[in-house]
Amino acid sequence: MDFLNHLVGEINSVLWGVFFLIPLLCGTGLFYTFKLRFVQIRKFGLAARFLLGGASLFGKRADKSGMSSFQALATAIAAQVGTGNVAGTATALVSGGPGALFWLWVAAFFGMATIFAEAVLAQTYRSTDAHGHVVGGPAYYITKGLGEKFKPMAVFFSIAIIIALGCIGNMVQSNSISMAMNTAFEIPLLVTGAVTAVLAGIVFFGGVGRLASVTEKIVPFMAAIYIVGGTFVIICHASQIIPAFELIFTAAFNPQAVAGGALGLTVAKAMQFGVARGLFSNEAGMGSTPHAHAIAKVEHPCEQGLVAMFGVAATVVVVTFTGIVILVTGVLDYSVTGIELTQRAYTVGLGGIGTSFVALCLFFFAFSTIIGWYFFGEQNVRFLFEGRGVTVYRVIVCAFIVLGATLKVDLVWALADLFNGLMVIPNLIALLALHKVVGNSLNDFEKRLAEYETRTRSQS
Repeated sequence: MDFLNHLVGEINSVLWGVFFLIPLLCGTGLFYTFKLRFVQIRKFGLAARFLLGGASLFGKRADKSGMSSFQALATAIAAQVGTGNVAGTATALVSGGPGALFWLWVAAFFGMATIFAEAVLAQTYRSTDAHGHVVGGPAYYITKGLGEKFKPMAVFFSIAIIIALGCIGNMVQSNSISMAMNTAFEIPLLVTGAVTAVLAGIVFFGGVGRLASVTEKIVPFMAAIYIVGGTFVIICHASQIIPAFELIFTAAFNPQAVAGGALGLTVAKAMQFGVARGLFSNEAGMGSTPHAHAIAKVEHPCEQGLVAMFGVAATVVVVTFTGIVILVTGVLDYSVTGIELTQRAYTVGLGGIGTSFVALCLFFFAFSTIIGWYFFGEQNVRFLFEGRGVTVYRVIVCAFIVLGATLKVDLVWALADLFNGLMVIPNLIALLALHKVVGNSLNDFEKRLAEYETRTRSQS
């Protein structure tokens, strides 16, 4: 096991190094930011109008023809806001130092432009399978946008995402749930894994209607609870807020001035773990959330592109709260990582209930992510097997949830990073190759919007 952990770690150091995926991801986000003329800033207010206009905790039940824009966003956020925001942020702080949080923010800012492009392409090239289900995602915009000759790349992506999210990724989620429950309530790891698998299975076998119904209710609730708890802790340590932010910015560019050379922290490490964990938390460029945005019922692809940006914004809020709570409470210890460090911070901030608070929040975060990631994998099972094999896939995912609850956390996270990296590559190739489609779609949307506003003014 130690050999495997070391091997995967070495591969990830190259894959997620400063000369491969980090410049590719940041470069794609930077490219789209300029190509779309800072759409994440210019259209943020309009995006909020689209979101608030369709937001509802009890929307019309989703079916095989799709779901509402808000339900699609909730499903995407369900996947995005998980252990990467709670346990993963702590891991990034330990591995890359406090400066990793700064690079998380940078990755998220540019990631908003990337995820806009992903959602637009997912809407543009979505399809219907043999059973009448609306489907979409990178595998579809690769084959329909780039042509059938690129189908092997689409197949590679589909296989990678099924393994990365449906299997390995959901092991990460169940692992963090079981560890948190064991620390807080001394519940055996296997018991937590089995219960989580049963609850997830109930949602899986209920189809897209039950999935959308669960995510649109659980996502706003879980985010609100976590932010309220984090706000209380931060207010109680208000004198440490400014020093915490100073620490983040100093460590982003001079890590050794903060932690000392003995820990081996460098700017490269801060960037590596910040961006890698940033991707794991907001999933921009990964090619996962387009599966949810593809089936949203909207009038123009760019509408869902704008709404999709809020998924990244939501992860930034949760990640920042986690990181600041750890820093203001002064519990950052480079010998402790993952959910244990986050729980230690909330124990200092909330007293005896801190560990239980994080355990319960993490359960909702990770469980919702399991649901979202299962759905992303299901879309690709439908792509590979033309609508067949979904039941088998559901059973396999449940089995991996149980298995992941009992594994060593370091290896699980390392495997997740490995397969996440593999699925990023074909998605980024497609995003860059189809940039004209995204640009033309935004131009068309802005033209229609200007015409609508002109008509509205003339009528008034």
